[in-house]
Amino acid sequence: MVSYTTSATDEDLNGILELQKKNLPLNLTREEILSQGFVTVSHRLEDLQKMNAIERHIIAKDNNKVVAYLLAMTERSKMDIPVLIPMFELFEKLEFKGLKLSAYNYIVIGQACVDKAYRGHGVFDGCYNFYYKSLKDKYDFAVTEIATSNLRSLRAHARVGFQTISEYTAPDSEAWSIVIWEWRH
Repeated sequence: MVSYTTSATDEDLNGILELQKKNLPLNLTREEILSQGFVTVSHRLEDLQKMNAIERHIIAKDNNKVVAYLLAMTERSKMDIPVLIPMFELFEKLEFKGLKLSAYNYIVIGQACVDKAYRGHGVFDGCYNFYYKSLKDKYDFAVTEIATSNLRSLRAHARVGFQTISEYTAPDSEAWSIVIWEWRH
């Protein structure tokens, strides 16, 4: 049975890293990338520890195995993961409902991933329900960026309630959607 909680130990964080590694494009076939989606950033244990000390990540576990996760990042983590600095800089320029994103108190979904064997069973939605219940009183919304080629992730995030507020093309020619899940209307 799958349970939802926050990452509390290095064992939890290593479980996240193990699942992350399996879902990086270099470990997937072209067909898996197209049909199942992928994660883009490879974190180090130290990265997850720093982020987790600020705001705990949401994990789904089956027994003691991490089978899904949603990373929690705040602006305080901006400089900790160099590849994500441009995302935070873009967030400073974007507007939502007439205000710069920086005017809001927001949480960033640093990455979302569900183990292949648990997809299609409501685990993704369960993680986001727990994320919402855990963080809705602290933040105005959750925001993330998703590669537009990651259709499964775009559809899943839209189903949960995320809406696209901007799109851009990175210097490496990858197209991205910036999506927000508004918690306070």
